[in-house]
Amino acid sequence: MLGHSGGAIGNACETLVRRGEAVRVGFNPRMYRATATTAAAAAQATASGPPSPACTPPAPPSTAQRTPAVGPPGHRPGPVTRPNGQQYHPRALASLPDVEALRRLREAGVPVLLYGPPGTGKTSLIEAAFPDLITVAGDGDTTVGDLIGEYTQDQHGGYEFIYGPLVTTMQEGRALLLDDATLISPKVLAALYPAMDGRRQIQVKAHKGETITAAEGFYVIAGHNPGVHGAVLTEALASRFSVQIQVGSDYDLATALKINRTAVRIARNLATCQQAGEVGWAPQLRELIAFQKIADVLGAEAAFANLVGIAPLEDRDTVAEIVTKALGKPVSALSLGRQL
Repeated sequence: MLGHSGGAIGNACETLVRRGEAVRVGFNPRMYRATATTAAAAAQATASGPPSPACTPPAPPSTAQRTPAVGPPGHRPGPVTRPNGQQYHPRALASLPDVEALRRLREAGVPVLLYGPPGTGKTSLIEAAFPDLITVAGDGDTTVGDLIGEYTQDQHGGYEFIYGPLVTTMQEGRALLLDDATLISPKVLAALYPAMDGRRQIQVKAHKGETITAAEGFYVIAGHNPGVHGAVLTEALASRFSVQIQVGSDYDLATALKINRTAVRIARNLATCQQAGEVGWAPQLRELIAFQKIADVLGAEAAFANLVGIAPLEDRDTVAEIVTKALGKPVSALSLGRQL
């Protein structure tokens, strides 16, 4: 209808995504969805006539030629809607919004490992970046069958082989998140490695030795919580993820979300103490969001008491001391009082 090549239209759509004025919802084929800001972008656009037949469509810009997606000073990319309907606010990563950076790494076939304390937004970022995501929640009980598939009894009393998330994402060219990947046994993870290297294939021994070849768009990304008991980042696993990104809480975002400023200040102080090795725990964005919900329901006093109560036992006295100092009155863990 426009008289432009599909490549040119795709480049325009990618520009809208980088500016936060559209979201990418599919990779094979590429598909896009308008956001609340798309109409404003369209209103500001200047239409031009179609190119002459002799015109050669411009080649996609190289990485070096692309306009930095973070934009000029003061520009903020718009929030990205996650599959659950919640909004994710992009953060900076290598002069790009983190969502766009992950999408470019996927296009380049570079696996990514995100690591940091629980509640810092690792899963939220990945869900925002990849709407076609399938997630495997890793733990010590995860088996090869949980990844590849296994026989399951059907309604007729027989058995049929049901493919697992790894095979599904390979066949459909989708993204696979290994959440808490370092809690999964290395022997189980070994079943995944052939799909991540140059072969991009796995053999399903339990299903007639079938060979599965990854479709275009297949991508593996993982999350790792270094402080969680039992989490071990093996050399074999680390070597498969060429990019490893540390994720901490964005306390400026907590302020922008109108979370109690004193609670945010306490969290910052505890994070500083944590970096200095004085405590092992600090409230992350997840705890701060919960803090505000509790404060809205039970009041700020109860929310601060709960903040002390959720701290690990070995850090609770230190947390209570910092909260007490910030509020100017003693605060202890939230507990039941006398009978009413």
